[in-house]
Amino acid sequence: MLAIVAPGQGAQTPGFLAPWLVDQTFADRLNWLSTVAGLDLTYYGTEADAETIRDTAIAQPLLVAAGLVTALQLFPQPSDGFRVTGVAAGHSVGEITAAAATGVLSAEQAMVFVRQRGLGMAEASALRPTTMAAVLKGDPADVLARIAELGAVAANNNGGGQIVAAGTVEQIEALKANPPAGARVIQLSVAGAFHTEHMAPAQKTLGRLARAISTHDARTRLLSNADGQVVQSGREYLTRLVTQITNPVRWDLCMESMVDLGVTGLLELPPAGTLTGIAKRNMPGVEVFSLNTPDQLADARAFALRHSEPERASIMNVTPSWMMVVSPAKGEFHAAEGVAAGQLLAPGAVVGSVENLRETIEVTTQHGGTVTELLVEEGDPVSPGQPIIRLYPVAQEVQL
Repeated sequence: MLAIVAPGQGAQTPGFLAPWLVDQTFADRLNWLSTVAGLDLTYYGTEADAETIRDTAIAQPLLVAAGLVTALQLFPQPSDGFRVTGVAAGHSVGEITAAAATGVLSAEQAMVFVRQRGLGMAEASALRPTTMAAVLKGDPADVLARIAELGAVAANNNGGGQIVAAGTVEQIEALKANPPAGARVIQLSVAGAFHTEHMAPAQKTLGRLARAISTHDARTRLLSNADGQVVQSGREYLTRLVTQITNPVRWDLCMESMVDLGVTGLLELPPAGTLTGIAKRNMPGVEVFSLNTPDQLADARAFALRHSEPERASIMNVTPSWMMVVSPAKGEFHAAEGVAAGQLLAPGAVVGSVENLRETIEVTTQHGGTVTELLVEEGDPVSPGQPIIRLYPVAQEVQL
């Protein structure tokens, strides 16, 4: 199974888009997204120095645009991408790339959203000096305890002994001065304490903006940074994009879900290298591909086809999402009392739960309808994104 992932802030490097701009179609698409974002992304992706593109208000739109335009170079027909991709995910701002790539948002919606996200987070970062640092190795429990003791937050859990702490400059300096036993603390070149309450003003702004954005349900399995679960509803995913700003990134749980699904190949969109590096340490046996230059496109397509399994590709690509309810995670399914063929379910109705060693997750309908078939039995094991109930939609009355 093929996973396609999009990196987060910090992956950008000076000039990383220069090789791509030789292609006129790529240049035209990037120019269009520059117009939407109100930024000269061609300049920032080719000529700007590292300090300039470190600016949150520039880095975030640049990363999302890079991912979207290179994805179209990889799969000129998006339907080809949906056909071979079993699961998609993004790290932090990369979730916006993943949302647009899977059809939850349009490219234009994604660029407006990320522009305001970057501006809002830059403004929030200016209110008080905050920063982030990576804590490498050490006992995870000790690392989390030390971060909490200082009043900081474990903003990213990237698995494999890498936890990112975020907080005030004073809190992070104290962590560097007295790290957990056996751990090493490395200062990150970021402008603020992302994924913490320090970003609350930006979340409030995006919450207002999101109310005006229309969404579609994802065309393939789409994982959430919040908990690694498959999110079926485009509206719910957008809500998670808003709340993600002040909540930790659980990339470790996203990787767990990919392993649960049986991912055999992971392809990272440009600027690639960060997530493939993490995957090498945490997903043994999974082949990785870092796509960074256009001369790799033929090999990247071959990689995608080699790891595609059409029979296991997401049913969301060929079946309207309002006709089924899917499992958000791996576990054991237990139906809610009374759920049976012929029952009429309202939108948001609870149909059961998925239980695993870590948690019990309530499963609800997104659109409602009449149950035509239960696709799994009580107590059956299910995988992330597996259809569990088939529905027949019910016409809605329109009030005039």
